[in-house]
Amino acid sequence: MHPLVLASASPARLGLLRASGLDPQVVVSEVDEDAVESRARQQDPRLSPAGLAQVLAEAKGAAVRDRLAGDHRLVLACDSVLEFDGAVHGKPGTVELARRRWQEVRGRTGTLHTGHWIVDPVSGRTAGAPAQATVHFADVTDAELEGYLATGEPLHVAGGFTLDGLGAPFVDSIEGHPSTVVGLCLPLLRQLLIDLDVAWWDIASA
Repeated sequence: MHPLVLASASPARLGLLRASGLDPQVVVSEVDEDAVESRARQQDPRLSPAGLAQVLAEAKGAAVRDRLAGDHRLVLACDSVLEFDGAVHGKPGTVELARRRWQEVRGRTGTLHTGHWIVDPVSGRTAGAPAQATVHFADVTDAELEGYLATGEPLHVAGGFTLDGLGAPFVDSIEGHPSTVVGLCLPLLRQLLIDLDVAWWDIASA
């Protein structure tokens, strides 16, 4: 068996893994995402949204790996951003920003990018890649939007929406694997584990 550490505070990612038979320990990276993004853009001013999601995932994973020095568990880190009209949308953080973003995306389409990074501390090998899914947003009314904002949920999730929570009624459809939008593409995770010569059932507890 290969014990797993999830370097993420996201309950959605943890829920996905548990529903798939995995039972990771959660170790939050506490990485300063703004600082990581700033450094990445200084190094590559043309950094793509998918590239940014991957850079953030790798930074979180590396931080947890370093904190767990000597630990033999696999470390998995992810990060998600929404690309809309060429701009990157992370967690809004405030009601005002969440409202403005929803006013822009309602009735339209964006792309959710989720970066993934796994490190095997025993061998030192790593595997990672971003996954994408197209999101078709419903043309929500002002009243629906205010009701959603009042829940507080959109302030703390990438792109200001969820597919597995209160925001689900306001997403008409997606193109791509649903788990990518939730924050962790399960089929890609399986492939990344294969790349590290780790079988799915070697980490699954079910």
